[in-house]
Amino acid sequence: MLFTIIRRNEKLAAKRSPMFDKNRFAKFLIYFMVAYWAALLLFMGVTLPSAFESAAPSMEPYHILNQGLIYVLITDFLVRFVIQTATSHEIKPYLLMPVKKKKLIDTLLLQSATSLYNLFWFFLFVPFAFLSIFRFYGMTGIICYLTGIWLLMVLNNYWYLLCKMLLNEKTVYLLLPLAVYSLLAIAEFIPEGNPISTFTMNLGEGFIEGSLPAYLSVIILILLMIFINRTLQIRLLYSEISKVEDTKIKHVSEYKFLDRYGEIGEYIRLELKLYLRNKTVKTQFRMGFIIMIAFSCVLAFTDVYDRMTNFICIYNFAILPVMTLGQVMCFEGNYLDGLMSRKESIYNLLRAKYYLNCLILLIPSLIMIIPIIRGKISPLMAVSYLLFTVGAVFFTLLQLAVYNKKTLPLNANVMRSNRGSSLFQSFLISCALFMPLIVNSTLTTFLEQNTAFIIMMLIGLTLTVTHTIWIKNIYNRFMKRRYDNMEGFRDSR
Repeated sequence: MLFTIIRRNEKLAAKRSPMFDKNRFAKFLIYFMVAYWAALLLFMGVTLPSAFESAAPSMEPYHILNQGLIYVLITDFLVRFVIQTATSHEIKPYLLMPVKKKKLIDTLLLQSATSLYNLFWFFLFVPFAFLSIFRFYGMTGIICYLTGIWLLMVLNNYWYLLCKMLLNEKTVYLLLPLAVYSLLAIAEFIPEGNPISTFTMNLGEGFIEGSLPAYLSVIILILLMIFINRTLQIRLLYSEISKVEDTKIKHVSEYKFLDRYGEIGEYIRLELKLYLRNKTVKTQFRMGFIIMIAFSCVLAFTDVYDRMTNFICIYNFAILPVMTLGQVMCFEGNYLDGLMSRKESIYNLLRAKYYLNCLILLIPSLIMIIPIIRGKISPLMAVSYLLFTVGAVFFTLLQLAVYNKKTLPLNANVMRSNRGSSLFQSFLISCALFMPLIVNSTLTTFLEQNTAFIIMMLIGLTLTVTHTIWIKNIYNRFMKRRYDNMEGFRDSR
């Protein structure tokens, strides 16, 4: 009963959201991408059996696929971070109702297990099973095999929920999945015989044959993950709602060195406090910062991705601004009324955001010195991509200050509502994300590499020098829409 009520309430909440009508184009794009990936998996499921037979005639195709089950599960785990939200975000509305908290958490965990996404990989496994398993084991073998695959996806779902819940609490818990997958990689590649892929091959064989120990081993792990998730969610539930942790500030920095910069310094101080004190923003900023440093270190200290230096060098500079400025003004929606009470406060706020993000890019710029010394990239490339990011990418992202009008909570990671953005907003973020690669590829098609770098550098330098002009233009357009935007921020608080 509670299960159906929660499911119905989620559908009603989505329809009654003020962003529902504005998101229809974006939702159409999402549905199109889902259909595209489903068709791609279906195509792979049809073509892989014959490809595996040609590549390894001594093995059956399903043996080869079963050896790669661990890679499918890792891919599924990463994809869930992009498209699946933590189930506990729906707990808060029910806390004032006469429903036992443990029963509510149990229902939400059950709902997660019955999600249709756990069946999405069947677009790959169903045609593959019919083409490679049916001739040996018949329909019974296919049903048993798909049941085992579904159990693995459910197990992966609860593993994701555990990591997501811990990561929402502290970024350091990112080390948990990294440690687990590192241990799996060590166990797979260091000993002879590839123990992990051999184990998954035997596990898949057990699923096909309907082996009870194969199913029981996965079911026991599922029950263990449910118990861990349930215990942690009960423990973290009230700390998330009461915001107890937010009051435990051991040291408060006033950033007094910013006083010399007047009102701009005040807003830079506000941005620093936004990034470093509020849980949601801090977690997002840390994740972007870690990814940026990872890109820098990969380029500086390894030779693995030497053929992708353009890609890594570009996103070394662009990834953090895309993650932070892509939601410009959304967090400020919590206190926008106070900002609007001061003359030109939004203009100075936008300038402060621009200057602070420029300063942050000094960190990857310093790390870039190492690959420059090692001869992996040229100084012209590094300077070109840096200036293009500071100019063109920042110019594109800050346009969102005019169109973003949904407030995002500052601290409620687990309970927060789903983000909504229009098709145009999604288009601007995509442009900022892919524009450096597109511009670079287009220029290098017709010109020499160094000439392309110089042109990108000049584009970025021009927009950097004129930043006060186009930021003023953004501010004027924002002020023309201010009442519409303020209404949207208030409705979505």
